[in-house]
Amino acid sequence: MQTAIATVCLSGTLDEKLEAIAAAGFKGVEIFETDLIGFSGTPSHVRRMIEDLGLRIVTFQPFRDFEGMPEPQRSRAFSRAERKFDVMQELGCDLLLVCSNVSEQSLGGIDRAAADFHELGERAARRGLRVAYEALAWGRHVNDYRDAWEVVRRAAHPSVGLVLDSFHTLVRNTDLAAMRAIPGDRIFLVQIADAPKLQMDYLSWSRHYRCFPGQGELAVDEFMEALLATGYDGLLSHEIFSDRFRAGSARSVALDGQRSFLFLLDELRQRTGAPVPGIPALPPRAVCRGIEFVEFAMDEEAAGRFETLLQGLGFRKAGLHKTKAVTRWAQGDINIVVNTDKEGFAHSFQIVHGSTVCAIALRVDDAAAAIERAVSLLDRPFSQPVGPGELNIPAVRGLGGSLLYFVDRKSQLGRLWEVDFNAIAVDPREEDAGLTSYDHISQSMHDEEMLTWLLFYTSLLDVTKTRVQDVVDPGGVVQSQVVATEDGALRLVLNASQSHRTLASRFINQAFGAGVQHIALASSDIFRTVARLRAAGVELLPIPDNYYEDLEARTELSPDDIDRLRESRILYDREGTGEYFQAYTASMDNGFFFEIVERRGYAGFGAVNAPIRLAAQARLSARGRAPA
Repeated sequence: MQTAIATVCLSGTLDEKLEAIAAAGFKGVEIFETDLIGFSGTPSHVRRMIEDLGLRIVTFQPFRDFEGMPEPQRSRAFSRAERKFDVMQELGCDLLLVCSNVSEQSLGGIDRAAADFHELGERAARRGLRVAYEALAWGRHVNDYRDAWEVVRRAAHPSVGLVLDSFHTLVRNTDLAAMRAIPGDRIFLVQIADAPKLQMDYLSWSRHYRCFPGQGELAVDEFMEALLATGYDGLLSHEIFSDRFRAGSARSVALDGQRSFLFLLDELRQRTGAPVPGIPALPPRAVCRGIEFVEFAMDEEAAGRFETLLQGLGFRKAGLHKTKAVTRWAQGDINIVVNTDKEGFAHSFQIVHGSTVCAIALRVDDAAAAIERAVSLLDRPFSQPVGPGELNIPAVRGLGGSLLYFVDRKSQLGRLWEVDFNAIAVDPREEDAGLTSYDHISQSMHDEEMLTWLLFYTSLLDVTKTRVQDVVDPGGVVQSQVVATEDGALRLVLNASQSHRTLASRFINQAFGAGVQHIALASSDIFRTVARLRAAGVELLPIPDNYYEDLEARTELSPDDIDRLRESRILYDREGTGEYFQAYTASMDNGFFFEIVERRGYAGFGAVNAPIRLAAQARLSARGRAPA
């Protein structure tokens, strides 16, 4: 199957949109009428521009309020259609998309609509053109693909076909069984869009919240399976209306569109076993077994302060890189790498973004297969020179220009710490802080980037996503969404805000881009850990007494339990029988901080406590402390 995308999906001028579409590897483009009207050149100029980019126009759209009109509106509708045909011929386009009528003047009746389409088909055929009918979810008389198909069937004209749109079908929870019986050759175009599940009118939902498959919650996979049963082998096209997409980079959004098609069709192949012509088979999504290390790029001054904090957190210096100024700090299954080298990627990253996380390494079953899938999904691979005998760890560009490495235990990559580092003996008498593993990593990004990185992770890794949750910050609202493995070996929290006053947005501004704002480390006994941190002089985030007064009122914890939490400034949440304990370090100069957590059969992230934590951090910031 070949893929296309509508110009309405992207930001920018028509020429900018077309260049982005071609650069993303699309072969077809839907020309949205408003993009053409706003362009300074003629339709012939647009045609030449499209041809020079190696594209072809798959449809011109939309043609509105056509079928079922009384006179004289009916005659005017046909006159409008003839003018659209003139434009299409100049554009070199043979298909006009007609969406179902929403006019209050329109008259119902399948036969009336079919008669109008038969005549329109006759007029189109005389010019060598075709028309395709789409049921809008909010159509006045036709808002169901089954009714639209009946209109097309009764029109009985070879130049009249059907448009199937996943959004219009799925938001109405329309039964998909009837789709399987539609002859594939009577479907002229299929438009694919996803969306979050919302409670609102269909028009507003459609105009502001559509997204690419993999970014929403609609049953696009079931829609594709029903489509496959029709025998359809034509174009798949994206038609997305999204405030986020309009605010983002046209090239980035177009690339996401192509990536989502590759992901969608590969998943379809794996579920059904049916071949998808023109789409290469991909290795399966990478199974992640945990985080091998997180790398910080730092200057020497920042590294000195940071390593003092790591020592206070119970980490021990476990290795020195054999050829670079890179140190490994370890505790439990946690590895933190501090890179102060004056050459290479980390140094360049530190110059641009300051002292912050520059890379995350994931422990996967098969690193070679993971990088192969990443490249097939149009993720950008990364490599840099390595010294003699050193390992070349496969990587792709990740959030904010950082790196996402892949290591496994079945290849030489499993000997990373032996091959690239000289080990430092740890005194067994030195007590750690009871930290055992990475619990989760929180990444903050611009609002318009959030869907991009959601698709990046869910298409590449064997993870699932949670629903978006709104978190109240003193400076606005932060949208938070989690991608995680089923067993919790990897949990990534994605945060974005439209407000520039939230702590997440201020972190992004200070770091000159998206990045890791905090890392949560799991403890086997958080009370012991907090006591160890305090004894080592680690400054923890102060939590107000009001929080514990409220906690006593809304939970069944005993007064002794409440006092123990208050004394340690630990936050608490409960879901069923599951319990969650949280504590935070004060923020560093760049706004980064650590979270300490203990889970007792608890799957969430303490969302109820997020406003308390954010308010406490805002107070410290207002007092001239770390500008998080």
